[in-house]
Amino acid sequence: MTQRSILVGTNQTIIIKGGGSVTVKGHEGDRLSAETAGTGGLTVERRSEAEIGRARAAVGEHVIFDVRIKLPNLKEKVSDDVIEVQISGSGEVRVPFGSNLKVYAGKDIEVQGIRGQVDAFAGLNLDLQDVHRLGNVSAGGTMNIDCQKMIGKDVTFGAGRDLRFHVADLTSARLRVKDIGGYWEARIGEGEKSVTLKSGGDVTFVTDQKVEPLPPNYILGKIEKPTGA
Repeated sequence: MTQRSILVGTNQTIIIKGGGSVTVKGHEGDRLSAETAGTGGLTVERRSEAEIGRARAAVGEHVIFDVRIKLPNLKEKVSDDVIEVQISGSGEVRVPFGSNLKVYAGKDIEVQGIRGQVDAFAGLNLDLQDVHRLGNVSAGGTMNIDCQKMIGKDVTFGAGRDLRFHVADLTSARLRVKDIGGYWEARIGEGEKSVTLKSGGDVTFVTDQKVEPLPPNYILGKIEKPTGA
């Protein structure tokens, strides 16, 4: 097992790239720790905020993604540097609760307990739980989102299989859904934001708000209440 740790800020921007599956958990404190049970390698580096990294993940000979990374444009003041974690296989990373994350993995991504923003791109399944601010995300497999709020007023999220979507503060939005069962539209509140959900499986929209079906068909898909609501 390979392990690395580094002292980071309380609202640090952290880029994590994994060729396999990646688990990220928030914790009290000001240190980042990473570990992998594989033998392929693990690096943790501090970089200038002006630098742009390259994320590349592959399964066998098939490249899942190969993109340039630009840092998130956050309103809050963030640290002047960026922490970059690279795991050639699968691994786990523990970060301070207030971190802002960009996570890329060739297989699964699981993120828990983050008070900053999370952007995540998974070759297979994506699971975000107890995340404060949802950024840009996508998944080749299933997607399970449980966040407090999201960035943007016109957003699209896509998953190759089932998609479960819950943003607690989403109280005024026009919802467009395209899943295995077809297409439907609905409105929450005044419909100030636009949210499009695309799935190769079923979409489950989770909200404690009233959902109004829209023309032409006035059809609603699968809608559930949050746990404990």
